[in-house]
Amino acid sequence: MNNLYLPVMAKITRIEELSAHVKLFRFQRIGTSFPKNSDGLTFTPGQFVMAGIWGYGEAPFAILSSPAEDRFMEILVRKVGTVTNALHRLNVGKELAIRGPYGNGFPVSFFADKDVVMVAGGSGIPPIAALVEHIIHSRNRFGRVYLLYGAATPQDILIKDRLDAWGGHIHVLLNVDHRDPEWNGHVGLVTAMLKDIEINPLNAVAVMCGPGLMMTALEKILRPLGIADRRIYVSLEQKMQCGIGKCQHCTTGDSYVCLDGPVYNFDQIDKSWD
Repeated sequence: MNNLYLPVMAKITRIEELSAHVKLFRFQRIGTSFPKNSDGLTFTPGQFVMAGIWGYGEAPFAILSSPAEDRFMEILVRKVGTVTNALHRLNVGKELAIRGPYGNGFPVSFFADKDVVMVAGGSGIPPIAALVEHIIHSRNRFGRVYLLYGAATPQDILIKDRLDAWGGHIHVLLNVDHRDPEWNGHVGLVTAMLKDIEINPLNAVAVMCGPGLMMTALEKILRPLGIADRRIYVSLEQKMQCGIGKCQHCTTGDSYVCLDGPVYNFDQIDKSWD
C-alpha cells in the first residue's frame, strides 16, 4: 500500500539554469516510473510535490512537466533559502527525497470544449505550464487557448524553448516591463495584449498564478474580456510550506492552501487572499 506521506527517492537526470536564481530540475523515481491515477495522469495540473535533501529539509514545488509523462517530473527552483540553496548546489546524478503529488489541481474536465485564458508572471509559470502541456496533449478537446506570460525583463522569461514550441499549438503572448535592444514583443501594460485575444466569454475559463499578479490580471485582463469570477481559477502555490496542513503557514481565510488548494475558484478566496 502506498503512503503519500513517506518520501521516495528520485535521481536528478537534468539540471538547466534558466536565470541567475532559477534552475529547472528533472528527476525520475529510482527503480520504477511515477504511478498514474484513474485519469491516466501522474498528477493533475496545479498539484505540487515536496522535494528535499536529507539534513536540509524540504519545500513545496508545483510540477512543471506534462501530467501524461510517467518517466520523470520537473520542477523550477528559485534560490531563496536554506533548502533551495542546497538544491542549487546539486549536480546531475544526485538524489532527492520526493513526496506527493499533493493538493487540488485545475478542474481540467470542466475546461473541456471551452476557450481557456492562462495568465502567469515570472517564476509563477510551473502550474500553468503543466496545464499547457495537458491541453496540448489533448488539443482537440479544447477551444481557443491563450497563454499570457509576463516578466520584468526579457531575461526573466523562463522556459523560453517551451514557449516557442507551445506557440505551434496555442496562442502565446509575452510581455515585459522593461525591454532590451533585441526584444520585439509587448512592453509595459498587459492590457496592450487584449487586442490579440478573441474568445467567447460565455464559454471561457481563466487560470492565474497569484497572488501578486492576481488583482492586476483580474481587473486589467479577465474582467475586460468578460470572463465571470466563478470561471476564474487561481493557484496560490507560493504560500505553502509543510504541504500537509500542520505548520499553518499557508492559512487563507478558513482553509489551508496545501490541503484545500493550491487551486481555488476565485469566488472562494475573493475576500481572504493576501
